[in-house]
Parts: sequence; C-alpha cells; structure tokens
Amino acid sequence: MLCKRKQEAACSSISSSSSSRVEPLRKHGWWLKRLLVGQEVPSMLLPVWILSRDPAATTVFALFLSFCLSTMDQVAKDSETSPALPPSLLERRVHQRQPTASALKSKLKRGVTCTAPRVRSTLTGFFPVVRWLPKYKLREYVWGDVMSGMIVGIILVPQAIAYCLLAGVDPIYGLYTSFYANIIYFLMGTSRHVSVGIFSLMSLMVGQVVDKELFDAGFDLNEEPLKYGSDVLNATMGNNLTSAKVHTVELMGMQIGKEYYAISIASALTLVAGVYQILMAIFRLGFVSVFLSAPMLDGFATGASFTILTVQAKYLLGLKIPRHQGYGTVVITWFNIFANIHKTNLCDLVTSAICITVLVAGKEIQERYKDRLKVPLPTELLVVAGATLASHFGELNSRYSSSVSGHIPTGFMPPQVPSISLMSRVALDAIPLAVISFAFTVSLSEMFAKKNGYTVRPNQEMVAIGCCNIIPSFFHCFTTSAALAKTMVKDSTGCQTQVSSLISALVVLLVLLFFAPFFYDLQKCVLACIIIVSLRGALRKFRDVPAKWRTSRIDAIVWLVSMSATALISVELGLLLGVVFSMTCIIFEMQNPKVSLLGRASESELYEDMNEYRNLVQPPRVQVFRFQAPLYYANKDVFLRSVYKAVGVEPFLEMARRRKEEKKAKLLSLRNTNTNSEKNNREVVIGLVERELDFDTIVLDCSAIPFLDSTGVTTVKGLVKEYKDIGVDVLLASCNASVIDTLQKSHFFGKKNKDMSGMLFHTVHTAVLYANSNSADKEVTTVDQGE
Repeated sequence: MLCKRKQEAACSSISSSSSSRVEPLRKHGWWLKRLLVGQEVPSMLLPVWILSRDPAATTVFALFLSFCLSTMDQVAKDSETSPALPPSLLERRVHQRQPTASALKSKLKRGVTCTAPRVRSTLTGFFPVVRWLPKYKLREYVWGDVMSGMIVGIILVPQAIAYCLLAGVDPIYGLYTSFYANIIYFLMGTSRHVSVGIFSLMSLMVGQVVDKELFDAGFDLNEEPLKYGSDVLNATMGNNLTSAKVHTVELMGMQIGKEYYAISIASALTLVAGVYQILMAIFRLGFVSVFLSAPMLDGFATGASFTILTVQAKYLLGLKIPRHQGYGTVVITWFNIFANIHKTNLCDLVTSAICITVLVAGKEIQERYKDRLKVPLPTELLVVAGATLASHFGELNSRYSSSVSGHIPTGFMPPQVPSISLMSRVALDAIPLAVISFAFTVSLSEMFAKKNGYTVRPNQEMVAIGCCNIIPSFFHCFTTSAALAKTMVKDSTGCQTQVSSLISALVVLLVLLFFAPFFYDLQKCVLACIIIVSLRGALRKFRDVPAKWRTSRIDAIVWLVSMSATALISVELGLLLGVVFSMTCIIFEMQNPKVSLLGRASESELYEDMNEYRNLVQPPRVQVFRFQAPLYYANKDVFLRSVYKAVGVEPFLEMARRRKEEKKAKLLSLRNTNTNSEKNNREVVIGLVERELDFDTIVLDCSAIPFLDSTGVTTVKGLVKEYKDIGVDVLLASCNASVIDTLQKSHFFGKKNKDMSGMLFHTVHTAVLYANSNSADKEVTTVDQGE
C-alpha cells in the first residue's frame, strides 16, 4: 500500500514539475501512468515496472519517463510531416492490369476457339427464339398472343397500304415489308412486346430519298402509274410502254419504269441501312444512340409528323401536286396547296371529312372507355372496308376522277439483289435511317421490358433490326423499325411473347394471298386520313411545351429547335441540327456550371450551399468551394474565374498589390531615415505591405467533379501554387477514385505522394478541421516569434 502511494506521488510530481508534458502524457503515456500506480502493464515493460516499485529509484525513473515522453513527442511531430496512409476503412485496392498484348492474345484465343457449348451458345444468342420457345406455356400464353397478334395484324394491313404513300412505292411492298419484318423479329428479337414493321417516320425518310432519286432520273413525280407490282417489270420489257412513250431507265441491264425503279431505290437504301446496323452491333457502337436525347427525339418526331401531315394534305383535297425536292418542303408545299386550292376534288374532300370524323371518334371512344373495352376498336379496318365498298359501287374513280390505290397483286415476287450502283448513291442517306431505326427499336424494347419485368439485350436488338432490313431488302421491302402505337396495342391486349408477331404475319399473309385485289378501289384520300389521324399523339406534344419550359428550359429549347429544323428545313438536317444543338447545350452547361461557397449546418459534419440553405455558418478562416462539373481543358478558365470570384481574392493581383505597397513602403522608409531607426523602418515596411485576409485556407469540394484531364490537373496545381505564394493553403476533399488516380499519376502530391496526407481528405469536415488545426499552429508560432 505504501509503495503504491509513493508511486502515485512520483507520478504527480512529474506532472507538476513538467507542466509542458501534461498533454503528451495524456496522449501517449496512459500506460506509463498505469505502470506507476501498479495496474496491469504489458509484459515487455515488466522490468521498468519492477524498477519503479523501488522508492530509491523514483528520481531515476522520472528522468527516464521524461526522456520517453520527449522522444514520443518528437516521433509524433515527425509523423505529422511524413506521408500518412489512408484510413484502414478506405484502403484502396491494388488493381493489376493485364498487359495489352496478353489481353489481346487471350481475347483472340477465346474468339477463335470452337467448341460445342460455344457454338450452341452463339446460335441461341443469335436466335433467342431457340431459348424461349421450348419453354412456351401454351395454356397461359396462347390466348393473349393470338388475340394481340390478330388485332395488330388487322391494324397493320391498312397502315401498311397507307404508309406506302409516304414511301413513294406501291401498296404491295408495304405488305411484303410487314410480313417479313414480323417473321424475322420473331426469330431474332429479345423483346416480348415490340412490334416491328412499317413506321411513319421511316416511311417518310425513305420516300424523300426515293423521290429525290426519281427526280434525278428524270421521272415525273406527279405521273399516275399505269401498272402495279410484278406487271410493271413485264410491261417495261415489252413494246407497250415504248409505244405509250413512258419514261424508263436502265438498271442491271433492263429497262424499267417508275414504280419498279422506286422500289429498287428503297430496297438498296434498306440494305445499306441494315449493313450499317450490323456493323454498329459488331463494333459495339450502340452508344451512338446516347447522343439522341429524349427532348431531341420528341422534337424530331413532332417536326417529322408535321412534315407527314403536309405531304398528305394534297391527298385529302385530291390535288395533283408533286412532292417538293430540297429544303423547305413544308412551306413550299402549303404554298402550292393554297395556289391550287381551286382545283380541289369535292369527292375526295367529302370522303376525307367523313373518314377523319369516324377515325377521330373511334380514337376518342377507345381512349375514354379503354378500361371497359377488352380489345381495341378496329376503326381503320372498318373505314377501309366501308370506303372501298363505297368507292367500288359508287364508281368514284370513273365518275369523279378520285385517285384510287389500283391493282394490288396476290402472291410474292421473286427475290432480287439490290442494285450496287444505287447503293453507292444512297450510302449517305442510309446513315440517319440506320441510327433512328435502331434508337427507336432499342428505346421501345427497354421501356416495355422494364414495364413487364424482364431484360433485353441492346446489341442483339441491333442485330435483329439490322437483319429485319437486310433480308427483306432482297424481297422488295423498305426500311422498318419498332412502332410505338402497335407496340402499345400488343401490350394492352395481353401479348406475352413474340408468337403474337407470328400471328400478325399470318394475317398479312392471308391478305397477300387472297384479299389484296379487293383493295383496288380504295381511295388514296382514305389512306391519307389513316396516316394523319395516326399522328395525333406526336402532334399533341405541342401541348407539353409549357410544362417542358417550366421543368427545364434547355430541354424545351432543344425540342423547339429540333422540331422547327425538321419541319421547316428537312428531316435529315433536322436530325443533324437537333443532335448538334443538344450536344452544344450540354457543352454550354459544362462551360457554365453551378458554383457555390459552402457553410456548415449547426454542429454537424454537413456542408451545403449557403445561397440555397438557411442557418449555415461559414467555417472560421476557411472558404469551402464547390465546382459542379468536370474540370477539363474547355472550362479551366471558368473554374479559375469562379474560384477567384467566390473567395474574393485573385492571387496574382494580391501579389502585385503587395509588391507595389512594398515599393511604396521602402520609399517612405528612406524618407524617414534621418528621424527613425532601422528597426522602426522595417516595421513600417511590414505594416504597409501585409494585409490580413479573411481566410488562410481554401477547401475544394470535389464531390461534383467526375473527372479531370491533364489540363485540369495543371490548373489545380497552378491554383495551389498561386495561393500558397500569398499564404493561403488549398486542400482537396471528397475526390472520387478516378480523380485521385489522375492526381497521383500527375505527381500532384509530390514524389511518392509525400504531401497527400496534408492535401487530400475524404470529407469536407475533415479538411476543415485540419485547416483549423494549422491555423491554430500558425497563430502560436506567430505569438512565439513576437515574444
């Protein structure tokens, strides 16, 4: 007991006699105090503990303890200046990158390896139907697939005939396209609900290319066809067309007329577009669709819909106006319509009014009572059937000169390889077709996959839509893509798998084999009405403009620019200008990012924008700056200007001011040489030059900086150096791993990252605490020097 009291007294005497070592004792020497009071100690310190129990050795032990504490203090100070390892909770993983040559070799080896499992996997990946069809639940799926397939097929037939007006080809080719596209996507598609076939936008773009090539070949775009389908080829090879003085051109060694030349152009265009899509799939270029933003696509679709409406307006009035070639189609077409309005065919006008009224009424009833109606109303089919009967028995073509569809042959035409010479002519025109077709197909596939709880493979979708264009191009078809309206019908009528596409193809096949000739007397104005009413959804986007403006002005402007350019200039240039303008807006946003000074919320570790939140307190003598954009070569000047403006001090101006004041102070000291001592002169110089700043540390919150390039690293290095010259430290906080790696590779933290522990922090609060600690140390040093 006595020994323990003596030990406690020795400990207290050490603490009282050396007050400067109390804090180190609390930090590092708790176990030494336990040793002195006789508590449990580590075994390695047992000899020291035995020595300390002898009262005579207390003085010697006190000296030993003092030496140990001073040594530990020195070690602690040295450790503060040496590179510190990251906290154990955030220790970085070591990634060993495989050499490029070895990676290429192993990838090539895997690519050329041919085994039975690999062949099976490749085939099932290329034809997904092999995977899901054996697992088809007949009782559960068959009713929904049959119903949706029949309904879509019924809708598809009149639309396939109508959209041929847009594509500039005969109606039979629209039926061919719908049939082959559904069969191929059934075999190769990964979406269960997407309906692939004729799409109004694709038909419009194909039609513009067809009309341009027909015009260049010398055909009259307003000329009524004499024969249709396979009869065209037979007639052009005889003397009938020669005697009638019908213009023909030579293609692949044959003289052909306008109708066959038109589908030859469309087939060549479709083949090239499909090849582009397959190449995009091979080289994994699906990211191209990322640059097609939703507002841009919506604006493009709306502008194209307005163009389609304009092109079809002449059929509503029964006017014989050729489609304008070049820019400004909408403006010039409406001018021509009003210039020829006195030539309106009253029969076509009355028929159009009746058909539009019935179609719109059917759509409104469908939308209002969609919860009660189990299946969509086949309004288009009813209108086509009724109008065909009225035209046939009323003899509208012969009595009122109403334009009709004409003969639609049954069966299939023999396959034909598209002309290579035409492919070279339409190679550039096929690029926007390929991109838009792929973008719409993939976006619809992913949208309905998320809605129904399954996944699709975008690259396989690109392969599927490419094959839907390549293979049918040999069978006199034109470009296809996924169609939103028919896909929504499939989803709402109980579609479960792509068996519904097979059913739709069978419906089209029945029309091709048996019912196609019955559409001979179908008026073209009826087909135009079907096309125009189908544009209601796209044209309604105009009502969403105010909401878009309130949500995001940039998105609204992108929509307006894309829509206006597509409608007023041309579809192709509208797409190009829309993409360029939307990317320009992104660059503009990155060039003008949001910047802010952060403040601390109460006593928490949360720091937020002081302009956006209340009750935030700025850390003393610390400026916390946040830059919300990547830091790269294009916005480095914006970053520097933002920092200077936010903290209120530009380093080079501050240095220039100090040099100027120092020069003035020296002159003033020379004038006062006779009256003041040298010491007073020096004090005058220092007093005039130095100006106390409101802060001595800037913390850069890098949480909103996704990446840096070499120019960005150089910019930050220069910023750190400039502020260091005026006595301000710059610290980095909340950097992501990519930014840290870039900084380390650029030796931002010195050799072997020796300055990393004093410049990089995982949180803003940690950086602020470090800055406060440094400020306190500087104040103590200043006071000591003053004393």
